[in-house]
Amino acid sequence: MEFKSTASVGIKLLCIAVLFIAACGNNHDYAPKPRGFYRIVFPKHEYQEYTGGCPISFEYPVYAKLEPDMARGAKPCWLNMQFPGFKGTLHLSYQPVTSKKIFNELVEDARTFAFKHTVKATSIDEGVIRFPDRKVYGIYYTIDGNAASSAQFYLTDSTQHYLRGALYFNSEPRLDSIQPVLDFVKKDVDVMIKSFKWKK
Repeated sequence: MEFKSTASVGIKLLCIAVLFIAACGNNHDYAPKPRGFYRIVFPKHEYQEYTGGCPISFEYPVYAKLEPDMARGAKPCWLNMQFPGFKGTLHLSYQPVTSKKIFNELVEDARTFAFKHTVKATSIDEGVIRFPDRKVYGIYYTIDGNAASSAQFYLTDSTQHYLRGALYFNSEPRLDSIQPVLDFVKKDVDVMIKSFKWKK
């Protein structure tokens, strides 16, 4: 009885060894598969005009939803441009300019908010916005790297009006995964800025 038990254990070990050798005998090189991402279907670049009760007018994409900012402390004419298919939001906050001191504070606030992302950003570039025919001036901050916000800007006529914009995505800030969406949405933000007007 003891002899049979030892023989059956030996046969089992032999079978396992043969299977192991057969599995290792494959000459295919192993290569890890690259990480995959979901296929993104982009809508057409089509636009509609915002002409609400605020002293601003601009074009924005038809796939976006524009709604009042309902957060605590939000002021009139603070708007959220939602990009539901991309889990992104362009936060727009309008402020009237009542003095040179207020204007300087608003401009410095925009710079401070943009450079708060220095910790995660690989670079922050400033681009000048100038449309003298419409009295639209400002700075566009391009924030590269894994920062929470990839684009921020402000627009002003330097005397009466000021609008700040900040683009955020509701996901972990990983540039390699959101780059195609970011490039797509930034084109629509550019259209918004280029079509921007102050209403009298």
